[in-house]
Amino acid sequence: MLHHTLIHPEISAILARAGHHAKILIADGNYPASSKKGPNAEVISLNLMPGVVNCEQTLKAVLSAIPVDAVHTMMYTKDDPYALAADPPVWEDYRRVIREQGLDLELVPIEKWEFYKAVETPDHVLTIQTADQQRYANILLSVGVRMH
Repeated sequence: MLHHTLIHPEISAILARAGHHAKILIADGNYPASSKKGPNAEVISLNLMPGVVNCEQTLKAVLSAIPVDAVHTMMYTKDDPYALAADPPVWEDYRRVIREQGLDLELVPIEKWEFYKAVETPDHVLTIQTADQQRYANILLSVGVRMH
């Protein structure tokens, strides 16, 4: 019986094999998970229906299970049909979840096309595809080191 809140067996198995610097992508419902992934990545779909499961819920579960030493978001565009004028509201939700987990980490945005490149590396081991409908809700975690 697991003590942390993450109970998904496939996700738990992949995280258990992941080492320092492995990349975990929590993708929103619009992310092209089948084509924008690393050569070693597995994709787990949690997209039951629009909005269920969302990225914030998934982040809470993943952070309960693994150490993380970096958190990147996909920077929003300001000049296309999906443009935003300010940070997506979900980013503040992520900051709150990170604080609640007792982590001293900042969200570091990566330009959209560079974000895709960061995901497509051999270090990317898992994409968790959610049904989150918010724009720019994608979040890329770098696995840290167990310190205790």
